[in-house]
Amino acid sequence: MADSMHPKQIVKSDIDRVLEAHHREIFASLERLADKLYRRNPREWRRAWLNSREEALARLFNADRGWQLAEFDGKRDIEVMRLAFSADFAGDRVAALIVGMGGMIQTAWADRTELFIMDELDPQALSNCARNVEISAWKLAQSRDATGELLLLSNEIGTDGVRNLSFEREMGKMIGWLDMSSQIVADKNRRVVTRILQSLATAVFLPVR
Repeated sequence: MADSMHPKQIVKSDIDRVLEAHHREIFASLERLADKLYRRNPREWRRAWLNSREEALARLFNADRGWQLAEFDGKRDIEVMRLAFSADFAGDRVAALIVGMGGMIQTAWADRTELFIMDELDPQALSNCARNVEISAWKLAQSRDATGELLLLSNEIGTDGVRNLSFEREMGKMIGWLDMSSQIVADKNRRVVTRILQSLATAVFLPVR
């Protein structure tokens, strides 16, 4: 063993390191998604009485809060994600979507950021998490208020007719990393993952616990 090897590395497998890398990529995409949403929807951070987009992002990605905010009354994960697409919700919809999604992913990751040989993840939870991000992408593009206005602005068609799909791309990356993680864990543990098929127009968020 090399003298420079950190003691923690002794109890990590190559699979653990790969999954940790996937985890970092997923949350990097989530942070980029949050930034893009606040840029297109500045009214949302103003609803939270914040002074800037930067302040809003710092609040969302504060690890000490454990993907919870006081205004969501103890709710976490999917319960908070639903608020983002509720027509009568008057709070920060970007915060609801990102905090809910971040909490959901952490729940599927057994609330870990590091993995060791004895740690086990549930591949079905990771797969369900990916499906929930797919549902969120559809809802983001389709959910409207009583006047027909989109609840959150995301993808757009520019004046030159070119579509900006950067929001879909970030969510697509997250889906890809989650599905790869699910497959790796399933193969490792010889588990079978059930792909639950739903129509996006009527789909409900799947459990990740």
